[in-house]
Amino acid sequence: MARGTLRIYLGPAPGVGKTYAMLAEGRRRLERGTDVVIGIVETHGRAQTAAAASGIETVPRMEVTYRGAVFSELDVGAVIARRPAVVLIDEYAHTNVAGGRHEKRWQDVEDILDAGIDVITTLNVQHLESVNDVIERITGVAQRETIPDEIVRRADQIELVDMSPEALRRRLAHGNVYPPERVDAALANYFRPGNLGALREIALLWTADRVDEALERYRHEHGIDRTWETRERIVVAMHGVAGGEALIRRAARTAMRTHAELLGVHVVPQDGLAGRPTPELTRQRALLTELGGVYREVVAGDVADALVGVARAENATRILLGAS
Repeated sequence: MARGTLRIYLGPAPGVGKTYAMLAEGRRRLERGTDVVIGIVETHGRAQTAAAASGIETVPRMEVTYRGAVFSELDVGAVIARRPAVVLIDEYAHTNVAGGRHEKRWQDVEDILDAGIDVITTLNVQHLESVNDVIERITGVAQRETIPDEIVRRADQIELVDMSPEALRRRLAHGNVYPPERVDAALANYFRPGNLGALREIALLWTADRVDEALERYRHEHGIDRTWETRERIVVAMHGVAGGEALIRRAARTAMRTHAELLGVHVVPQDGLAGRPTPELTRQRALLTELGGVYREVVAGDVADALVGVARAENATRILLGAS
């Protein structure tokens, strides 16, 4: 039996429309004749979300009693027994109430995928383990529900549900995200324009990196070694000789103009005669870092071949060299 496919709607913040997008995709597939059900959807009292969910069959939830209170969770067994073609499961990073099949909802999803059922789900960027601490420093809010990045990266499709900070703040002000009594506090704290701009940038960068991984995997599987200019990357050769700072600054200016990534490469000879880094190389490495670049050191017998090899491996679009 083939494993099911996983599609994730990733958003920079609550309220951008991830659940609505998931439901809209489910409805489109339902109208095309696909057997689609809702495993679990949290409307959070949003009328538009509830309206989007109406008309789609919902698998009954499982009730779990914990410390005298009753909670409803995704019923994995019921979903697998129902055997739909596609199931919609909200809040991928959710932590289940103790007493369920698994601690985390993403683990529930793994069981459903193993049963050959396709899953469409939602996730906010602050739940990704790799950026969790960064987002806490930005927003001041600790997010305890996290999910390993490698689990998310394995998804067959990740679609970013984007919204400008201004548009999201308008949605909040109009009462489309939180009830009226929570709007002012949300706008003044977590949903400040600066916070939302930073969250959006993190989500865009994370998604772009994931796309780059998929592209590199595709190029490798199909034996493609020529550069595909999907994202500008500039390699600058660093020899640690006088005058190298000017080359690094020029490369950085070019990178800023084209919104490119900057990679500084120093080739160490294979004969082992390189010795300790020169003061010039140390200064140039510090300058590269200050200008937003990443330093890479490789050992090779031929400098030119090594630079070209790094450029190809990184899918770089330009190499900057100094004349010596």
